[in-house]
Amino acid sequence: MGTIIVGAGGHGRVVLDILRQAHHVDPVGFIDSNPVLRGREVDGLTVLGSLPDIPELRRRLSIDAAIVAIGDNATRDRYAKVLSSQGLRLVNAIHPKASVADTVRLGRNIVVAAGAVICAHCRVSDSCIINTASIVDHESFLGRAAHICPGARLAGRVIVEDLAFVGIGATVIQCVTIGRNSTVGAGAVVLRNVEPFTTVVGVPARRLESSEDKKLAAAVEAVAS
Repeated sequence: MGTIIVGAGGHGRVVLDILRQAHHVDPVGFIDSNPVLRGREVDGLTVLGSLPDIPELRRRLSIDAAIVAIGDNATRDRYAKVLSSQGLRLVNAIHPKASVADTVRLGRNIVVAAGAVICAHCRVSDSCIINTASIVDHESFLGRAAHICPGARLAGRVIVEDLAFVGIGATVIQCVTIGRNSTVGAGAVVLRNVEPFTTVVGVPARRLESSEDKKLAAAVEAVAS
């Protein structure tokens, strides 16, 4: 039985390399929503079609498993649900040069890249990415479809809620919560909780105001004056 990789872009190439090095599953091809890629080879593996082609591909190629190799958190989460509803087993891609403690609890459809470290008693929910050389220290929790980018560092007992994004090289101190759908910018140092649906940047990390936030603040100031 074979495994399909969903997403033939850069992250898909990384996932293919991890699967080949780990030797746990047999990748038989990619699928991708870009019709231009259909029939092309990506690192020696053919792009076989798109999501609607899966039922026919399952019959023809005896595919029983899949992994979603898409960087965008919401898209990865949505595709994983579709694949699971079609009866495909969602597998993990864990690089042999990653370090995952024996007490770590892993969900499904997870990518752990080379050099990543996940320490004792962490919990990693479905569809997370723990990217190259990132660190998730003891007793931390990653919610569904969170992404810990290359070189990011989470201290102990950090909570990263569903669909949150921790940017490249960011640092999060112990016992902090990164809220649902929030973004921690590259290189930021997070010293306090991050509210859901917000973006923080800088050292120390501060909320990045959107254009709507600025318009509202200007309107309030105008009324007050």
